[in-house]
Amino acid sequence: MKQIIFFSILLLSLTTSAQKLSKTERKIIQQVEKNHEESIAFLEKVVNMNSGTLNLEGVKKVGAVFQEAFKAIGFNTRWIEMPEEMNRAGHLFASIKGNKGKKLLLIGHLDTVFEENSPFQNFERMDSIAFGPGANDMKGGDVIALYALKALYELNLLDKASITVAFTGDEESTGKPLALSRKDLIDAGKEADIALGYETASGFNYATIARRGASGWKVETQGKRAHSSGIFNDRVGAGAIFEMSRILNAFYEEVRGEESLTFNPGTLLGGTFVDYDKQNSSGSVFGKSNVVAQKAVVNGGLRFISEEQKEEARAKMRTIVSQNLPQTSATIEFIDSYPAMKPSEGNLAVLEILNQVSQDLNLGEVLPHDPLKRGAADISFVANFTDGIDGLGMMGSGAHTPQETVNLNTMNALIQRSAILIYRLTR
Repeated sequence: MKQIIFFSILLLSLTTSAQKLSKTERKIIQQVEKNHEESIAFLEKVVNMNSGTLNLEGVKKVGAVFQEAFKAIGFNTRWIEMPEEMNRAGHLFASIKGNKGKKLLLIGHLDTVFEENSPFQNFERMDSIAFGPGANDMKGGDVIALYALKALYELNLLDKASITVAFTGDEESTGKPLALSRKDLIDAGKEADIALGYETASGFNYATIARRGASGWKVETQGKRAHSSGIFNDRVGAGAIFEMSRILNAFYEEVRGEESLTFNPGTLLGGTFVDYDKQNSSGSVFGKSNVVAQKAVVNGGLRFISEEQKEEARAKMRTIVSQNLPQTSATIEFIDSYPAMKPSEGNLAVLEILNQVSQDLNLGEVLPHDPLKRGAADISFVANFTDGIDGLGMMGSGAHTPQETVNLNTMNALIQRSAILIYRLTR
């Protein structure tokens, strides 16, 4: 109840006491307010359409709804298909071209982690809280971007702006190769002056100026299959599982500890025969306690704050893998996924503009969010080419779980903040 009262006071303050806003900006506030129920209805509509990454038709269906909405506010739109063998739906791009202010790139995604077989499928509103698959991550963020632009369009404030909206269809499980699935996003980033990401907001008082990158790694070890009575002798050696144990322990002792660097072995299989199905993240083994293991496989992930940190960690891991126990061998391979979004002066400058908007709206100071508390996101693919911030999306909880929620009481304020930010950047 206290939270509801707080946000009611907050919304009232936005319409009555935003003394630092211009006359035009006060009109923006009012226009967003007029669209409040419509924006919630739009969110409900798209959340009720399943768009798990592998539900290609579902992703396209949600994309089509957004596509029509962007057309209705004067944007040119295109659906970018991906090759059939990639098994990804494609991306929605919408743009207007002008010659005033900063060229903006707004980034979101249409897919969710909830596939067609998930029991969590529907939007359910309970007073100021709504439950729904992807309502928070990140259809809510997409709606905030759309309705911020819609308010500006309805007030004729986009006439000379240059804005591209990129809603990818495979953020939760990126299509490979990345050079193809992220080509159009990267090209848009090279043309933009500023990128705004609409991933989940961490409250009013934080925004993301840095995100860690994500990389996969796989270690395979080989040992000499033999009767276990001979383990450790010169002929049999240590076996594949002891070799894997050595490697993982050395990773923990020698690579762990650097700020913002983490790595995690997610699956471990070892025995006489090992079968791992990468597509389904599952596997099986055959082995006996009286037989020295001849194979072990670990699949893991690596998180890093810069490409330099990533490469240094990989070099240490390669060295460890090369120092084998007797009668064993090991290999390691790395799989690139998301690059890092490094903190930069340019990102801080964009954050300061958002901070001023927030304070002018009586929403308080906006500080840099800890990158250790944020996952990878599409804005990282353009971070080397343009300044930007992320975390401008919906407020809620339980993302990626059947308890995923959005706080509808904060929705207007987030749309208003984003609309005024875009307005100031495009003046």
